[in-house]
Amino acid sequence: MKIFNNSRRDFIKKSTLATGAMLSMPLISRAKGFAADPASKKVKRIGDFDKPLAIAMWDYSWLLRHHKYGSFEDWDQVLDGLVERGYNAIRIDCFPQFIASDRNGNVQEEFFNIREAWKPAYWGNQFSVYTRPREGLVEFMKKCEEKGVYVGLATWFMPHGTKRNLEYTGIDGFVKAWDETLQYLDKHDLLDNVIYVDLLNEYPLWHGFEWFKKEMNLRGNEKLFKENNPDANVPDEVFEKRKGKGYTELQQQFYQSFIDTVIAKLQEKWPNHTFFASQTGGGNLWKQLDHSSFGALDPHFWFSQNGEFTSKTPVAGLNMFRSEKDAGFKEGYEKTMQYWTANKNKLADWMDGRIRYVAELGKKHGVPVGNTEGWGAVFWQDHPLLGWDFIKEAADVAVDLSLKHGYKFICTSNFTHPQFQGMWRDVKWNRQITDRIKRG
Repeated sequence: MKIFNNSRRDFIKKSTLATGAMLSMPLISRAKGFAADPASKKVKRIGDFDKPLAIAMWDYSWLLRHHKYGSFEDWDQVLDGLVERGYNAIRIDCFPQFIASDRNGNVQEEFFNIREAWKPAYWGNQFSVYTRPREGLVEFMKKCEEKGVYVGLATWFMPHGTKRNLEYTGIDGFVKAWDETLQYLDKHDLLDNVIYVDLLNEYPLWHGFEWFKKEMNLRGNEKLFKENNPDANVPDEVFEKRKGKGYTELQQQFYQSFIDTVIAKLQEKWPNHTFFASQTGGGNLWKQLDHSSFGALDPHFWFSQNGEFTSKTPVAGLNMFRSEKDAGFKEGYEKTMQYWTANKNKLADWMDGRIRYVAELGKKHGVPVGNTEGWGAVFWQDHPLLGWDFIKEAADVAVDLSLKHGYKFICTSNFTHPQFQGMWRDVKWNRQITDRIKRG
């Protein structure tokens, strides 16, 4: 268990009080049900492993594509496939907004996840589907444990065609959603296989916790957060338009105090578990956070975050994949491979600096570091005019850099899902790179 020194305790205490004052809301107390940690002492935390974990980011696809004809239709089959490819851990959205009870204390077992827009879905549901998150989470996590696959719990807190994410407001509401989810898993004896809890995807940016977005907008000079964004994987247009402008002092105080307070409350209830929030490594926003309260670090890096690279290669960036036409994919991919091949060493040095920074930050705070999303581009797809060479070669470079700097959990791409057949079918490539990761 991570040890809290006095200065860190003081910091979290001050953050908690600051947030309480800012939001004018009561803090959750033991009197409201925060009893001692019921979890087993056998919990395997992310910092306990001698060798790095080869982790796959299965986000919310594991549930939203679990249907007839879906890429996750058969959980046994895909988990066996994951193990065959050498992965021994996954990061999944455990849907606390669906698992926990609503504001009236009612539990909902089934949801209709409406698909509003008929456009390519890289992750999540392609169609409108019915899901049973509570039942599914228990069944799926039992299978993970049986097959020796460790689980990192996370959430994007998205609506997924519902309005369920709006049921939770304030720190109390957010903590409630997570606490009830952990209680539910503990009731089914499924917490021992949980290696960490990632409280909110790429904090404070791309997620569906609408209350937080509204509060951030209220504290700014302009609205930087697009509310009710239906797709967590597409950056908010308003955020991009800020062109490097920083956040106001009030916004910085708010998002720092919010995450510190949430971690402190959940850590008090669940001291055997590791809590943090993943982040995107693009820009310097994530560096502005004080990570003293984090139990691990997971900033996400892609070569597509290199400005020179993406200005010359639209496929490696985001703009081409936002186009409604795919006619230019062939030329774009050729430019991507040309630039990548000619500048691989320079780009590797650029990535090395980012990975080194995280490793040093982890040593400063005495916490494990890793990356659950990376390394070539954020968006890619199976397409007759595209290949997967860039994604695979980028992973080969970045994985070796991560190992050099002591990363404890390492992904190979954003596309280690059965729906990305160009990556999934290449069992040999997956196996050789996961073997390297697990050797350390």
